[in-house]
Amino acid sequence: MNIGKDTVVTITYIVKDVDDKLLEESDEPVSYLHGGYDNIFPLVEQALEGKAAGDSVALKLQPADAFGEFEEDLVRLEPRESFPADIEVGMQFVGSPVDGSEELLYTVTDVAEDKVVVDGNHPYAGQAVYFQCVVADVRAATADEVAHRHAHGAHGHHHH
Repeated sequence: MNIGKDTVVTITYIVKDVDDKLLEESDEPVSYLHGGYDNIFPLVEQALEGKAAGDSVALKLQPADAFGEFEEDLVRLEPRESFPADIEVGMQFVGSPVDGSEELLYTVTDVAEDKVVVDGNHPYAGQAVYFQCVVADVRAATADEVAHRHAHGAHGHHHH
């Protein structure tokens, strides 16, 4: 079966920076619902259109096509007393941006005596990356998957 709208695509992938340093690698195959559901980077989805199990794709993605541009206003300086005593660099938490928009995952990037720096950008924001994947499987999506707008099952999203 070839990849097309309303198919569930299972891939293994690696993401590298422009210096060929490994940033991320799938531990096990991951599945997504293909067809404009925003479950994978749009340029990757375009490149996978029409492919079949065993095919591979390799793309260089600019920041806007991958993890986004780095946004300075997502870096915040917060009072130290707002955090637990054991706070350390690398810890993550969900919080609301100053403008009150959708919650973001923040990463602690610095801890000082009275201040903590948190960053709501994706760790790879502002970077061009190389995305490589191999198609492990392609199958027709179920009506539930299309209704829910994502893949279900072993490598997809789990419900309820």
